[in-house]
Amino acid sequence: MSKRLILIGPPGVGKGTQSALLQTRLGLKPLSSGDIFRREIEAQTDLGRLAQRYIQHGELVPNGVTIEMMAKRLRDDDARKHGFVLDGFPRTVKQAEALDEILFEMDLGLDRVISIEVAEETILHRLAGRMGCTKCGEIYHSKNKPPMREGLCDKCNGPLFVRTDDQPETILGRLKVFKETTAPVIDYYAKTGTLLRVNGSVGPEDTYCQIIDGIQV
Repeated sequence: MSKRLILIGPPGVGKGTQSALLQTRLGLKPLSSGDIFRREIEAQTDLGRLAQRYIQHGELVPNGVTIEMMAKRLRDDDARKHGFVLDGFPRTVKQAEALDEILFEMDLGLDRVISIEVAEETILHRLAGRMGCTKCGEIYHSKNKPPMREGLCDKCNGPLFVRTDDQPETILGRLKVFKETTAPVIDYYAKTGTLLRVNGSVGPEDTYCQIIDGIQV
């Protein structure tokens, strides 16, 4: 099933989990803006070096650079052939408009924009206990998915850490930013008829089933 999807929602709603499930079960290519940034920076491309300068100074990477990076990845053969799941892009209405233009030039369209919706209280609970592996990136949770050995990754034995942006005060700031900058993107896609709202508080499998039901319509 070749589909072109966007997953949208505040941090902690399970976008990464759903993206991984869609890749494993449908063969869609997960396109995370964070991963694409890291790839360009590690490869020391012109775009990567430009983005790195902003990041090193604690500044947001400008829309133009972000859009160009995403456009470059979307044009890769695997994304065109197998379909994709965008996660972390578009974050603003301006980026959504730019994405429309990129896909129009490629003679492609979006199948669905999936808004994963979870109560703020649940998000805070999820993120507050989240831990990541410093080596392989595997995610754990102190209550919902604790590691077998405290502080160590089950997969690679790497040390676990709590991300700075998963501290309670930082989480509230991230939710505020989402409401101000990214929530209007949901309204933008609602007007195009491509928006699918799903309940993300029911567990990964049930959320996945809602997505599958919605994209098969």
